[in-house]
Amino acid sequence: MSTALDTGTDDLLAELHDDGVLVATLNRPDTRNAFSGAMGQALSEIYRRADTDDAVRVVVVTGTPPAFCAGADFSGGSEVFERQEGSTFHANPVWPAAWQIRTPVIAAVNGHAIGIGFTLTLQCDLRFMARDAKYGIVQVRRGVMPDGMSAWTLPRIAGMAKAADIMLTGRTFTGEEADALGVASKVLPNDDVLPHALEVAHDIAVNTAPVSVAVTKRLLWGSFGMNPGQVDVAETELHKVVMGEADAREGVMAYLERRQPNWSLTVGEHWPAEWPGPEEEVL
Repeated sequence: MSTALDTGTDDLLAELHDDGVLVATLNRPDTRNAFSGAMGQALSEIYRRADTDDAVRVVVVTGTPPAFCAGADFSGGSEVFERQEGSTFHANPVWPAAWQIRTPVIAAVNGHAIGIGFTLTLQCDLRFMARDAKYGIVQVRRGVMPDGMSAWTLPRIAGMAKAADIMLTGRTFTGEEADALGVASKVLPNDDVLPHALEVAHDIAVNTAPVSVAVTKRLLWGSFGMNPGQVDVAETELHKVVMGEADAREGVMAYLERRQPNWSLTVGEHWPAEWPGPEEEVL
């Protein structure tokens, strides 16, 4: 069972499943889900809700077929990238970014993802990608430049050499090459992408402890700005947050008794009073 959520726009559909999986669907199929301001604003609100609502355990972002997101909307012709006085333009149109929230975010990239459509997936924790779709950060071929903080995310995901290949050439590539480049968590037939993403999301929602996952995600992304000693200290301090708590006992007993765990700790009530590391890149 699932409940439809009001996003304030038809450009983004959202539904919350009973297991805590929130599915956000980019929904402009007549333009191959070309990105819109309304879409960005609605996805931002979804991420904010996921970060603060303990009923949301995982977010899955996908697109209404036949594409995930074709990138910028070129229906306005050559003026799509015009600079306007007083504009609210920002190179990262979704804020907070997926990596900044404590809830896991999975990109179910079930079709073409170009430009901003692709750079937004790089902000997610996992990317399940369609084998036959086309991907690329093509902005340098359109007279502009990459967006969505991709100069930060892509080198950390794929390495500097592969990031330079993708971003400086602006070329497109298939899901198979996305796998070889290291940007895909897994590549599947197009029709299998969303079902697989939902399966993984359900597994996370049911079988992982909410606080354990949240602190792990925050430390994982935050570690890019930390040295090994700082990571060591942070891991130790965060162990003290979860060790000896109800979920630590429940996780062991559920494993020994071969049953589904019944988690009781929530991120809202059991988040560390003080984060043991740099906070400048998080909410």
